[in-house]
Amino acid sequence: MTTAMTASAAAAEQEAFLKAFHAARPAVTTEAFGEARAADGRSGYENLRDQVSGRRRVLDLGCGDGPLLELLARTPGRKLAGVDISPESLSLARRRPALSSAVLVEARAQLLPFPDDGFDACVSHLTLMLMADVERVLAELGRVLTAGGVLACLTGAGGDGAGYALLGELLPGALRQAPADRRMPALGDRRTRDPEHLAGLLATAGFRTRDRETVSLDLSGRPERVWAALSGLYDFAALDAPALAALRVAVLARAARLAPSGAPLDCHFRAHVVTATLDRKPLGPVTPC
Repeated sequence: MTTAMTASAAAAEQEAFLKAFHAARPAVTTEAFGEARAADGRSGYENLRDQVSGRRRVLDLGCGDGPLLELLARTPGRKLAGVDISPESLSLARRRPALSSAVLVEARAQLLPFPDDGFDACVSHLTLMLMADVERVLAELGRVLTAGGVLACLTGAGGDGAGYALLGELLPGALRQAPADRRMPALGDRRTRDPEHLAGLLATAGFRTRDRETVSLDLSGRPERVWAALSGLYDFAALDAPALAALRVAVLARAARLAPSGAPLDCHFRAHVVTATLDRKPLGPVTPC
């Protein structure tokens, strides 16, 4: 099997996993991170909204059930579009009244169904890091963005606090008992989770990184709230209902000792926010994959 065929098979496996996961939980990212706030009071969605302030034609890459598009729609006169591989998530997005005029399309980021120079900004909340063949994705973004267009993306950088520590202690044991064919495959390209490496990928695609920061989104709260957020991680797909229930009992029992009498359980999700400008358009058409 050639390297290209191996990469194609891996991409297909990753996308099949993501589609199945989001078919079961189409609003999972919103449920986990919609209320999480950084020290400046903004959610990750609000941070990305602010990165593209003043831009009129905005694409949401991996829009899910549409929370970021809904924020963007509060600026009148915008042309908005969202693309996602999950039809179930897109169905929820279409139910948002604010998105009645947005173009919402089921498609792969490696082959965007939009014309050249159709947008002056693109946002991506916890999705670029999940995509295979990221060089092709960035080339496609370079094609559909105008020269000077802005790309703002938020990628995961791990967790902190007692809540994440509990997960690190208890989840691996549960996963070892799970069938191999239920476990999460390696998702995306790890270079996208490191700002330095991502800046290099962006530079190769014609983008100039203009700003980057790491924010800590606060998921702290009662143990049940922390469990609800963390159990939306892709790792949990490997667990059947009994295994998931058993893990929940173990996590909450341990959390009750760490956060007695209703005290909040400390839990934070770190994320990198990288903003770049398209300085150089692709030299030729992107080869379909």
